Amino acid sequence: MPSPRGRKSWARTVLPWCPPLSPGWMGCSRVCCAPTQVCSFSPCLRACIGAPHGLVTLVLMWGGWGLMALGQDDRVPLPYSSNAESLDRLLPPVGAGRSPRKRTTSQCKSEPPLLRTSKRTIYTAGRPPWYNEHGTQSKEAFAIGLGGGSASGKTTVARMIIEALDVPWVVLLSMDSFYKVLTRQQQEQAAHNNFNFDHPDAFDFDLIISTLKKLKQGKSVKVPIYDFTTHSRKKDWKTLYGANVIIFEGIMAFADKTLLELLDMKIFVDTDSDIRLVRRLRRDISERGRDIEGVIKQYNKFVKPAFDQYIQPTMRVADIVVPRGSGNTVAIDLIVQHVHSQLEERELSVRAALASAHQCHPLPRTLSVLKSTPQVRGMHTIIRDRETSRDEFIFYSKRLMRLLIEHALSFLPFQDCVVQTPQGQDYAGKCYAGKQITGVSILRAGETMEPALRAVCKDVRIGTILIQTNQQTGEPELHYLRLPKDISDDHVILMDCTVSTGAAAMMAVRVLLDHDVPEDKIFLLSLLMAEMGVHSVAYAFPRVRIITTAVDKRVNDLFRIIPGIGNFGDRYFGTDAVPDGSDDEEGGSTG
Repeated sequence: MPSPRGRKSWARTVLPWCPPLSPGWMGCSRVCCAPTQVCSFSPCLRACIGAPHGLVTLVLMWGGWGLMALGQDDRVPLPYSSNAESLDRLLPPVGAGRSPRKRTTSQCKSEPPLLRTSKRTIYTAGRPPWYNEHGTQSKEAFAIGLGGGSASGKTTVARMIIEALDVPWVVLLSMDSFYKVLTRQQQEQAAHNNFNFDHPDAFDFDLIISTLKKLKQGKSVKVPIYDFTTHSRKKDWKTLYGANVIIFEGIMAFADKTLLELLDMKIFVDTDSDIRLVRRLRRDISERGRDIEGVIKQYNKFVKPAFDQYIQPTMRVADIVVPRGSGNTVAIDLIVQHVHSQLEERELSVRAALASAHQCHPLPRTLSVLKSTPQVRGMHTIIRDRETSRDEFIFYSKRLMRLLIEHALSFLPFQDCVVQTPQGQDYAGKCYAGKQITGVSILRAGETMEPALRAVCKDVRIGTILIQTNQQTGEPELHYLRLPKDISDDHVILMDCTVSTGAAAMMAVRVLLDHDVPEDKIFLLSLLMAEMGVHSVAYAFPRVRIITTAVDKRVNDLFRIIPGIGNFGDRYFGTDAVPDGSDDEEGGSTG
């Protein structure tokens, strides 16, 4: 079926009168022409769509309104056949009816979140700020729940929604990851297809709810990896990071009241039972190593009864019902339009708020500036001079970085300890009182500070964060991150060479906090900062230690430090400089 975007602008809307179809349902029987529109009201989504080749039916369910979008083929009765070959003809072809455009997704894999399309692999498409100028989350992520029977096409529908949304940082969370750990007796039952995996008790709802809550808050979570061949959780868990949109799919997605309250939109994928059986046979035999007799036995004993008892009744709580799953492009387009309207209401403008906030306050106590000795001031004179050669710029920048990091290490916690000297005498000294030190550089200029950190911290771990400015909105965007495991226990040295407004630094700190790094264990290091950036970071995160070699007072209308140091990355790496010698940090990143 062609997408409604490519059709003539016709529309059909449902009249108020709806005769009953079945207990608890009311269906629409008459249509009339009306302008194309999409409007939403809580707790439902009402839709009118221009589609001369399709009908939109608005149905009333027990729990509220729901949408059923029916294509032209739905009006033609399909012959029933129990033959598998005949059923194959009922299955919609992969990718049928949609344009070949692909959208990348931060899926349930391992860190860093790779975004894949049919032609290339990239890292995130740029996550805009999910917090305000106070450093706190302004609005939670938009969570979509996808329910439906086993093999109804929930994952396929989720991927089609992601592709059509065309927004960065979408997390796809599968309920299949949250099966409970089985006892030895249950393991034996599962091996003989005698364990009911389609019962609500088979899922760890406490873990699902806590995971979804953290993702909605923009935080990092660890998700178990379930092995369907051994019916057990794998040793390694995958790491997911919060996103703009969260899509949670599973057969019991609507089976828990607390879980329902976390979902902003609930979609039920309704697919014919024969089609679901054929898909389950294909999947379980080819992907999970099952035999056909075992799959059919499990289906008749557990899957079908569970669908009738637990899954199908949850259709009444859904906001939208999508018949035929991925083949129903009309419904998917309506869903995408509604999600876009919700995301537009959540847009933020952080950088402008930083420029006008808390700029008349004295410098915070958490700021420590390297003592301006004649040597330090002399090195600043050299690297600020526009006539300085690249070799000298690199040499004296490295010297300043080494001094800066040595100064920063003095703020780490130390405890008393006693060692014995080669002369056999006790020496009362100090030793590091933390677990480990991790360095995190804000690419690209921040990575120039890594050698100096490695030179003074043995076996230090290194992570990276890429933040760039969106040239249309002027807002910072998170494009890539790779952090060491268990970073929450470490003291983290966050490195960027220049900080002007503090927008990129705030985003980097927010990333660390979302990965459960305590605020008082974060040290922000920079060769040069503007007072605006210092105030912004200190106001939002008052327990973060800020350490620099110098603070300049002014930032111009383009948010560049005055007098400044120029574009540090361009001068250090020898790339093309900005004509006016501006402090546009990192070729588009926002300091």
